[in-house]
Amino acid sequence: MEAERRRGGGGAGGLLVVLAALLLAMASGARAWAHHGHGGVGAGSVAGAGERRYMDLAMRRMESVRSSFGARRDLATSTASSRVYHVTDYGADPTGGADATAAINKAIADAFRRPSNATMTGGIPDLGGAEIHLDGGSYLLKGPLTLPASGGGNFKIHSGSLRAADDFPTDRYLIELSAKAAGGGGGSPALSYYYEYVTLRDLMLDCNYRGGGVSVVDSLRVGVDNCYVVHFVTDGVAVSGGHETFIRNTFLGQHMTAGGDSGERGFTGTGIRLDGNDNSVSDVVVFSAATGIMVTGGANTISGVHCYNKATGFGGTGIYLKVPGLTQTWVTNCYMDYTGIVAEDPVLLHVSSSFFLGDANVVLKAVNGVARGVQIVGNLFNGRGKGVDIVQLDGKFATVEQVYVQQNAATGMTVRSTSARGTAEGNGSSWTVDFSPVLLFPDRISHVQYSLVAGNAFPGHTLRNVSGNQVVIATDAAVSATVHVLVDQNSS
Repeated sequence: MEAERRRGGGGAGGLLVVLAALLLAMASGARAWAHHGHGGVGAGSVAGAGERRYMDLAMRRMESVRSSFGARRDLATSTASSRVYHVTDYGADPTGGADATAAINKAIADAFRRPSNATMTGGIPDLGGAEIHLDGGSYLLKGPLTLPASGGGNFKIHSGSLRAADDFPTDRYLIELSAKAAGGGGGSPALSYYYEYVTLRDLMLDCNYRGGGVSVVDSLRVGVDNCYVVHFVTDGVAVSGGHETFIRNTFLGQHMTAGGDSGERGFTGTGIRLDGNDNSVSDVVVFSAATGIMVTGGANTISGVHCYNKATGFGGTGIYLKVPGLTQTWVTNCYMDYTGIVAEDPVLLHVSSSFFLGDANVVLKAVNGVARGVQIVGNLFNGRGKGVDIVQLDGKFATVEQVYVQQNAATGMTVRSTSARGTAEGNGSSWTVDFSPVLLFPDRISHVQYSLVAGNAFPGHTLRNVSGNQVVIATDAAVSATVHVLVDQNSS
């Protein structure tokens, strides 16, 4: 044991020894400087004063270091000078052995004490960058962590794990940004927001199949960044109302799996639910859930997402856009892995530069039969040779305007498009070009352009018929000719 102590003594003791040696070396250096650097009258008194000054400095440094490694920080003094609130100072058990709900909520309540009269949007108090620091611990929660209904902004919770207890409420979330959940009423005086610029970062949230991970309600500019949310039965992250919640660099899964899970048919829950406008999901993986991302609000962006939750063949959906009539959603640079995209009555929808694997595709689902301002362009599809359409219709669309499904490439699947080119050649007076194997919408050709090449002959010719996605060109005399046809399904 003595040998162990001599070898450097782990922890604070060892560091104190090292610092003491360094500080004493400083004092010795000062003494040497005083003795040898100044000769003549008064050198002794100067040396003595210098030595005492550096020795006093060394002792003060030692005392400062010793106090920093002492017992738990005194809340009365630490919170007065710092806006970082360590939950272990409030008695939260970082080993997960005891319920930490009350302790962490007390730390949150203290962090919501206003450092000044500064405000943010609509009078939301500016908390000055206050932090709830989880100190890399794992904490057991019997109830949700809630933010005070008084509201606040410029605030962070980070660096630790939260796990729901076996009796955690099944209809709640581990972290709730909701004034109503905290016992408040409506929003701030000017706008209906209570929280602004709240960051949840570097967190692992284990819902223990009892509820959800994070609920963001009527909040403004919230960041969920570098989180890992598992074992939820409702939603991993749920956003309701508010504006500009950014979910980034985050992993979500109901079950801990890396694909090929034998229980995949039984996956339930939703990875991310966006019931609001102007939100962004980027660089996110949803590795198990019935639905990867459910969108019920407009004007949201989704990019860099990898969904391999429940496969479409098992009844799952990667991204479900349930915003009929005003979708206003951008989906770009995503990887849809055996699970596809469904959009109800898409209006202003853009899907591009994405990769679809295992017969994953885009389904346009008719509610009122309107598709307007849709761009599904520049995507890659890799299927299993079963002839699944890359873009598929579910129901009938009466209104089709500015719908562009084109420039996609596929193998093992059937390419569908809203525009197509075709050629027919032969000797006769009628030429038919059948576009039904290619065009997306049945029996709909709104525009036709054609040219007839008949060598030295100059027959009269006309567009005779357009029906069943077939174009018929006729001449007034039998000739040997080639007909080139370009069609489009948009009505404007």
